[in-house]
Amino acid sequence: MSRRQVMASAVGIGAAAITRRSVAAQPFTPSAGLVEAARKEGKMIYYTASFTEVEQEVINAFNKRFPFVRVEMVRASGGQLITRVKTEAAAGKLVADVVDHSDRGLMKALEHLFQDYAPPNASDYLPSALVSPRLWPRLTPGWSIAYNTELVKNPPKTWMDLTKPEYAKGQIGQVIGPSGGTTWTRIMFERQVLAEDYWKRQAATKPALYPSGAPLSDALVRGEVSIAPLIYNAILPKKRDGAPVEIFFPPEGVPIVPYATGIPKTSANPNAARLFLDWSLSPEGQAFTIKDQGNLTSLKEPPFNPEGFDPKVAKVWVPDFKQFVELHDKWLEEWNTVYGYRQ
Repeated sequence: MSRRQVMASAVGIGAAAITRRSVAAQPFTPSAGLVEAARKEGKMIYYTASFTEVEQEVINAFNKRFPFVRVEMVRASGGQLITRVKTEAAAGKLVADVVDHSDRGLMKALEHLFQDYAPPNASDYLPSALVSPRLWPRLTPGWSIAYNTELVKNPPKTWMDLTKPEYAKGQIGQVIGPSGGTTWTRIMFERQVLAEDYWKRQAATKPALYPSGAPLSDALVRGEVSIAPLIYNAILPKKRDGAPVEIFFPPEGVPIVPYATGIPKTSANPNAARLFLDWSLSPEGQAFTIKDQGNLTSLKEPPFNPEGFDPKVAKVWVPDFKQFVELHDKWLEEWNTVYGYRQ
């Protein structure tokens, strides 16, 4: 398959989701029965592989509407979260009411642990964003490039610019390939769309490697690195808080991956969990995550586009799910070798 063919086939979900006309977000109106049942439970335990800072914003927005549900968040990196879910499930002690993860392949393998669930607006979601009728794309984050404006006087403008020798010797920070589904999506994009040897050329700049986007975004703000590919929602809050960073969506493409989020069969608070997911997946919830956090969406018709994203300039890219699963182990092993990373 040529890079042009890969790009054309993989862009499907993104083109459909982002280039269709925007529609106004309707207020979320749950049934009185669900609200009362969630009120009686009064809490839920939320496992997520997303960033603590980002998810606390989501919880705060949810609690503005439904303050009677106390959300206990457990955050872990992608691999650690899956291991925790597997271990707890095997011991009959899975306490999560909602599990939220960026790697749809890993979650698909665990779909037997989740109960049947669909939001009221299930038909509004792109079928290609779903890998299981039990798992839903609560988030659809996109990759961007950020740089420290106090340190970079000649900033990159494209993905390919990150291979330039002028940015060598640790100026660039990278999240390690094995960190989770969003990063796996990005490195697939790099190899399939940018260039077969992109990893080799980029690794030649000797980037500093980080376990996840959270410490990398902090390092960028502190000036430990000056340039970094980052999930947009990881760095946008820091820019809004006044950090000296600029962010852009590169014109070659914006790799995105819909999350997989579900309610375990063992949930002790299934109504609170359902209320949280129903709100998150509603137009109101998706509008919040787009406007306030800079995510994209897997809705067929988005409320609007995130700040800084022009669908006429940067097209989103989603990997073929079969390749997402089948290429995973082999390509990550090759990535580790190219970047000199040892797990």
